[in-house]
Amino acid sequence: MKRSFVLVWFVLTATTGGIVPAPARAQAASPMAGIWTLNRSLSEFPSQIGFNANWWPASTDGQSTGSTGGGRGRRGAGAPFSGRSESYDDAQRVQMLTAEVRTPPVRLMVVDTPAAVTITNELGQSRTLHPDGKQESIEIQGMLIAVTTRRDGDRLVVAYHVERDRELRYTFSHSASPSQLVVEVQFLEHGAGDKVRRVYEPGVETATPSAAGSGTASPASSPKSPDDLDQRPGAELRGLKAVGIVVEDLGAQATACGLSHDAIESALTKRLTDGGFAVRRNSDEDTYVYINVMTSRLGDGTCVSRYDTFLYSHATATLSYRQTPVLVQVSLMHRGGISGGALSTHAASVVRGLQNDVDVIVTQIHDANK
Repeated sequence: MKRSFVLVWFVLTATTGGIVPAPARAQAASPMAGIWTLNRSLSEFPSQIGFNANWWPASTDGQSTGSTGGGRGRRGAGAPFSGRSESYDDAQRVQMLTAEVRTPPVRLMVVDTPAAVTITNELGQSRTLHPDGKQESIEIQGMLIAVTTRRDGDRLVVAYHVERDRELRYTFSHSASPSQLVVEVQFLEHGAGDKVRRVYEPGVETATPSAAGSGTASPASSPKSPDDLDQRPGAELRGLKAVGIVVEDLGAQATACGLSHDAIESALTKRLTDGGFAVRRNSDEDTYVYINVMTSRLGDGTCVSRYDTFLYSHATATLSYRQTPVLVQVSLMHRGGISGGALSTHAASVVRGLQNDVDVIVTQIHDANK
């Protein structure tokens, strides 16, 4: 996978709540509109979150299937067999949507229009929702999922109907002081379940230069000239010689499948060190490699993991609505994959996949610095 700078786009729409249409008038700008960047320090990242565990059946052809997002293992690993009947498709929907919660988008763009809700993630996958309170079916990664979208005052509520008695509910809201987009997610099972809160702050749209000799930033309406930017391929990686590494905590099912946080961290640290980098463990300051692994163990004992590797950095930029620069997080690169197999070989397979991804990152940084 090549390096990606694609933003995660959330196009959110609003409809009038009354039965009688409102008089035609110019639509006020939505407070949720704009570019937003995830603030990890203000957001919640519990080590385990999800629906109560089920023993998921394997596919009829014996092949294991993973989700498309990274994260920690599902809670409840090691629980006895439950009496709940869950189809293979239901299990896939649960795993896929849970992965999206565990690995939230780093950046969102929100545009409020009166037509539809279109969501496009950093992998280029899109979904369109209609906030009219009616249930509709949408396709996400080849699977049909029932969803209901509605307005609750100034909030947008999106409910994914995962399976019988299970719902994943997103609530988007905006706070004015300070300006934040708050995304609350709840795993509802018989009306109750785990909750997580993510906070997004105004993100970067266009960096602007400082006024010459004044010591102050120029207005956001005066963007940098292309002549002032290093537009060479890989320019953002030039001069990079030291990185931190952060491996997200593993869940119980990952541990049961033989994965080890320390083993992953050691293996990838060695890869980075062998590549000539000074490495700081468990550090998300400046530029760092972030590792996220989500593992599930299927009913036949097969282990399935989705793993993701991100290269993050920080930069100062003058936002369109501010006069002074602020510190923002920047996603420079992302790679990911899925590994499934027997318990005896699963951990080694995941580590090899992560090592390969780190090798690609190292190679691209070296190539940019030639």
